[in-house]
Amino acid sequence: MRILGIDPGLQRTGFGVIDCQGAVLAYVASGTISTTEVPRGDLPLRLKIIFEGVQEVVQRYAPDCACAEIVFVNVNPQSTLLLGQARGAALAALVSGGLPVAEYTALQMKKAVVGHGLAHKSQVQEMVRRLLKLPGLPGKDAADALGLAISHAHAGATFAALAQASPLARRQHAQYRKGRTY
Repeated sequence: MRILGIDPGLQRTGFGVIDCQGAVLAYVASGTISTTEVPRGDLPLRLKIIFEGVQEVVQRYAPDCACAEIVFVNVNPQSTLLLGQARGAALAALVSGGLPVAEYTALQMKKAVVGHGLAHKSQVQEMVRRLLKLPGLPGKDAADALGLAISHAHAGATFAALAQASPLARRQHAQYRKGRTY
């Protein structure tokens, strides 16, 4: 199975592609889609670059599935909104390519790859290098994307088996009371 991991970002969106045969992982490709040459005020063009860049990665490497990082809430709400739009562009490109998309938090990825959720980026880079037997450290954004793909390789099958075993679907009905779902 070929897995594409996406670490969304408005300036740099990381991607990582791995092959998974049972417990054996093999590196295929990684890199970043950069929008730093575009003026900061031109958000639509930046989103277009992310969308087309992810589409190109999907076409070039033909993954079977994809996974993306779930956006965390920053102290600055404007930054969170901008990051969410970049993530939306990446997700739209994945879905338009016909890929099933899994989502993981940064904490889940770090816990799966490094062993604890508060790991630094340098620790993620080193563990990705070791797990995929790379000759050097991948870039920070590419390492996060590869870490997401590794997390999906390890956890994706378990989540799929759980979904088959029991009806763990989102509830279609709910009552909202003071922001809570019952």
